[in-house]
Amino acid sequence: MVQVQEKQLGVNGIRLHVLEAGEGPLVLLLHGWPELAHSWRHQLAALAEAGYRAVAPDMRGYGKSDAPEASDAYTMLHLVGDVVGLVDHYREDKAVVVGHDWGSFVAWGAATIRPQRFRGVCGMSVPYVPRMPVKPTVMMKAMAGERFVYILYFQEPGRAEAELEADVRTTLRKIYYTASGSLPADHVFNVNLPKTSRFLDPMVDPEKLPAWLPEADLDVYVEAFQRTGFRGGLNYYRNLDRNWELMAAWQGAKVEIPALFVGGARDLVVTGPPGGPGNPLLAAMPAFVPDLRGQVLVPGAGHWNQQENPEATNRALLDFLAGLR
Repeated sequence: MVQVQEKQLGVNGIRLHVLEAGEGPLVLLLHGWPELAHSWRHQLAALAEAGYRAVAPDMRGYGKSDAPEASDAYTMLHLVGDVVGLVDHYREDKAVVVGHDWGSFVAWGAATIRPQRFRGVCGMSVPYVPRMPVKPTVMMKAMAGERFVYILYFQEPGRAEAELEADVRTTLRKIYYTASGSLPADHVFNVNLPKTSRFLDPMVDPEKLPAWLPEADLDVYVEAFQRTGFRGGLNYYRNLDRNWELMAAWQGAKVEIPALFVGGARDLVVTGPPGGPGNPLLAAMPAFVPDLRGQVLVPGAGHWNQQENPEATNRALLDFLAGLR
């Protein structure tokens, strides 16, 4: 049986809590919002058994890792600095970086900013997003009109926290279920909510948890977010415009290292709203990621593919890693 160790590491001026398993080439697993290193529990075991050292941190602002008070301590440069710091800690010249959701943004950022430190990159759910010609929130406001956009809702400090922290268990239960492939396929999302809406308004509260999320695993997330709140993760969203400014030197940059994209076949981030054209960034990825070695859609999975269908996710990841060796 694979032994998963918990450690506290001094990295990039902060303390990061990590889960670590196995020995061999280093693979870093970066979670998204609102998750923890625990979201990689299935991958930690599979990678260790396949001969890799798998390391999953609670990202800056999450779980048992440090959560700096200042919102501008969560820029892409800070986050990539944390990832490079982990590579340095394990005394490796290079690692493979794997990210999901916001962790994908950071993984793509690491591959763009410090490509010489990474042998490969895998983004899950979120494809590579090149730097746009205008600030993200300016573009979102222009596209949204009078409609609710959750990223814009997240920009105001305290507003989303008050909603999400009122009942953490219900919040997480709704988010995990609604964004998963367990939601009935005939469920119709209202994508035209008014600006006055709140984030949880369209979310569905299941009568019982899906099989991929046992109560004991939900408990891990609930305990962490009851203790820390949601501010750390929301600060990632609050740095979108700041990241746009900081990343000006990488305008037009491509991801040159070997890359893989994995997403749930029922993930709305991947497919877009039902009946729509899908996510155009997927079709554009080969132009910006010239060594893209695959785009894998995980059957039956929604947004949390590494938890919902770990077997298919692990198979895609291990095949990619084997190609790098």
